[in-house]
Amino acid sequence: MLNGKNILLGITGGIAAYKTTFLVRLFIKAGANVKVILTDSASSFVSPLTLATLSKNPVVTDFVKSEANSVDWNNHVELGLWADLMLVAPATANTMSKMASGGCDNLLLASYLSAKCPVFFAPAMDLDMYKHPSTVATLDKLQSFGNLMIPATSGELASGLHGEGRMAEPETILQFITNQLSSGLPLHGKKVLITAGPTYEAIDPVRFIGNHSSGLMGFELARAAAALGAEVNLVMGPSHFNANDDDAISLIKVVSADEMYTSAHEHYADSDIVICAAAVADYRPKIRAEQKIKKSDKDLSIDLVKNKDILLSLGKAKKGQYLVGFALETENEIDNAKGKLRRKNLDAIVLNSLNDKGAGFGGTTNKISFIDTNLEIQTFELKTKAAVAKDILNEIIKRRYA
Repeated sequence: MLNGKNILLGITGGIAAYKTTFLVRLFIKAGANVKVILTDSASSFVSPLTLATLSKNPVVTDFVKSEANSVDWNNHVELGLWADLMLVAPATANTMSKMASGGCDNLLLASYLSAKCPVFFAPAMDLDMYKHPSTVATLDKLQSFGNLMIPATSGELASGLHGEGRMAEPETILQFITNQLSSGLPLHGKKVLITAGPTYEAIDPVRFIGNHSSGLMGFELARAAAALGAEVNLVMGPSHFNANDDDAISLIKVVSADEMYTSAHEHYADSDIVICAAAVADYRPKIRAEQKIKKSDKDLSIDLVKNKDILLSLGKAKKGQYLVGFALETENEIDNAKGKLRRKNLDAIVLNSLNDKGAGFGGTTNKISFIDTNLEIQTFELKTKAAVAKDILNEIIKRRYA
């Protein structure tokens, strides 16, 4: 959700400022770009050098740049326009009062007044200050402007007292922002199940039957679904792609078709949308040798048995899910894809042909046609798999939620 987002973090002078080092790391880990504004008093609680190192950007504290004899200035208007979202944390009583009344005596406040983006603030102060009528009025006024308050929590305070006023923990702040950003997205609150990658069917402990699928198409589908607000279960066959940096994607690693079948069915009932993009092996060796098969002068024959048809089984068990399959064809592409759509009780099928240059396994591009149960065909030009994933999900959303 935060990947590629520009976050302007304003830090004010409260003891909770020490938490912002952890917060910056979380933002960076989520893929965001972070710039930090410190008030003069905030630099007593947290080091500008630490924040600059973590954010990978210079930390600004004043309108005029600090270099000797510098005539350059830190442009608050540019900072406000650069940000996709602004966060003031900790937000002290003093700073919030000025934000509410239009005070503008430092770079942070000037940038706040220039911001065109959503503004979040995380109050932090002692319990009596937090409950004071003037503070309550300030919080209400800031929210009436459209600012989003991340509520303070109860806990041990710097005064030694215990009560409400403690700034939310960095993980809580991250989750709050993520939830707010996703709430207006078309797949917010929806669960999406995606199968991806190849399956490997063991011949012996060393060798296997597999295919050339990299898993990239399914991986990009998972990322695109998460960016649209979905909670994603990605069942991935052997692949070097991982989604550990995206909290919205739960990665379930499998190897064989049987393992993928089991995992897909475990998550199927709770899913709203299911996209089977995996290149599942149709057959597996009837007997898996316990030891490595030694080479000899004789020919080797391997008896194969049919694997369970994951897509067919999901089609039979369908109870309200929007089920999408993939068809990779080499001849009679449209007819074969339509036949698979009917046989497996799908809601739509994504067709790609190995006759199209740049489509299929192993590459970073794909060329698809999207076919639904009305046999309406939407064909797209050759694109990156990331762009194709967005096209597929847009087609699903149009038919399922428009």
